[in-house]
Amino acid sequence: MAEDVFKALADPTRRRILDELAERNGQTLFEICARLVTKHGLSLSRQAISQHLAVLESAGLVVTRRQGRYKFHDLNTRPLEHIVTRWLRPEAPESTP
Repeated sequence: MAEDVFKALADPTRRRILDELAERNGQTLFEICARLVTKHGLSLSRQAISQHLAVLESAGLVVTRRQGRYKFHDLNTRPLEHIVTRWLRPEAPESTP
């Protein structure tokens, strides 16, 4: 699972999408596209952003919920907790011969 998260975070566009969701959670595809254009100058198609969102969703970093005919995307930081706790484990005391 950690490999999927690392792969998802490897792309700068996907990291910007996560930044936007961290700033304002629960956005539609159109809102995310508009924010990426106005704040970052990224003029990617909705299809390209949708594909990036699918990668983030498959890694568990984005949760998509449907309300009526709209899909809202929410940030999910739970997969990152595994990675952080892995690196922040207390080190075992070194044994002296």
